Amino acid sequence: MTGSRHKRSTFPPSTHRPRRATVLSAVAMAACASLAAGCGTVPGFAGPADDAIKVMTWAPQETGATNKPGMPAMASAVVRWLNSQGGVGGHQLKLLTCNDHNTSVGAANCAQRAVDENVVAVVGSYSQFGDSYFPPLEGAAIPYIGGYGASNEEFTSPVSYPVNGGQLTLLAGLGEALAASCGPVTLVRPDSIAGDQLPQLLDSGLRAGGHGKAIDQLAAEDLTAYDEQSKQALESASSEAAKTGCVVPELGGRTATFMDSFQRARQDYPKVRTAAEIGSVDQTVVNSTGGASGPYEGSYITGWYPVASDPHWDEMKKVISKEAFGDNRIDPADAGVQTTWIAFKVLAAALAKAGGGEVTADSVRRALNNGLKVSTGGLTPTLTWPYQGKLAAAGFSRLANADVNVQTVRGGLLQSANRTALDMTRILENADLS
Repeated sequence: MTGSRHKRSTFPPSTHRPRRATVLSAVAMAACASLAAGCGTVPGFAGPADDAIKVMTWAPQETGATNKPGMPAMASAVVRWLNSQGGVGGHQLKLLTCNDHNTSVGAANCAQRAVDENVVAVVGSYSQFGDSYFPPLEGAAIPYIGGYGASNEEFTSPVSYPVNGGQLTLLAGLGEALAASCGPVTLVRPDSIAGDQLPQLLDSGLRAGGHGKAIDQLAAEDLTAYDEQSKQALESASSEAAKTGCVVPELGGRTATFMDSFQRARQDYPKVRTAAEIGSVDQTVVNSTGGASGPYEGSYITGWYPVASDPHWDEMKKVISKEAFGDNRIDPADAGVQTTWIAFKVLAAALAKAGGGEVTADSVRRALNNGLKVSTGGLTPTLTWPYQGKLAAAGFSRLANADVNVQTVRGGLLQSANRTALDMTRILENADLS
């Protein structure tokens, strides 16, 4: 990176010392990849005698549902980069990775490995099973920094330090964005405990914008086609009024399957469009569904962070280019990759504050708890985690960033639709999530 960009780095300054050059052999890498747990160690570190401090990143990989291989891959790139700069506060980092396989048992196993390995933090990770992995982390007081927001426990656990507002903020923000531009709004969501919360979140934003409630349509998550369900959603969202109707599909890993059916059926409903949140749609999805001629053209899509083309991401992109060139697991536009980048900013700030002595999970947690304020270079508001956050009364005491960036698809490209991020704090305070 250029000298001027390096000076503007939002990572804390490093304490330089000679880097010990080591190479993990291809044989060792292959052996690690074959482990059932999917865990590993980042190349470029010395063996067990090394005094590097351990951190862990986990995410599901090679499953039939949600996969986030870019998150551990991004963590590897950031750790290599930080270590090449001399580490953080004089400390080199050693990254362990784990695959939770999208199961509660896998998530618990990853957390237990973090405990057994004495990691000082779990950083930039994804798992839907907060009820499985938080108990071991809480028992060992290991901080969980910058999860994806995939479970409510991330916003309630005392060892959680989230960097975004999860689906809570995305759906509330989407409702507010749709209120002024949509006629009838239909939410297509699973008939499940997790799905039961979605209408209240979307409706909270719709109400804030002066709109009525969304039409709540249930659909099974395990279908191979959604022809009947997409037709029903289009019919319920269609209107003779001037305003366009909107369909919001929230079916997790099956959203893309629903959209295949939706795209075929929508030809008969030209006044209905779709809307989504970044967990379901990114630029690659827009491209694969037809770009400017696809179902997302003109749609609102809410995300936690600025669009990938925003210059605030330049430092991250340079690190990817330097440390992970050609690694197709890492997409700079992927929200998981972006979350991991921001989470390591938080870790670096906590390690710098913890000082140059022995670093433990306790010392990292104390640094985070004692009023640490982390600047992310404009990617989020300044992050801090008081004991009781501003959304504690709504049941989300750890939620530190309620900002939502509204994006839209124009000419097949995701672009920013709002000049500044929308703060969902007030809307979530008034949301009925009982």
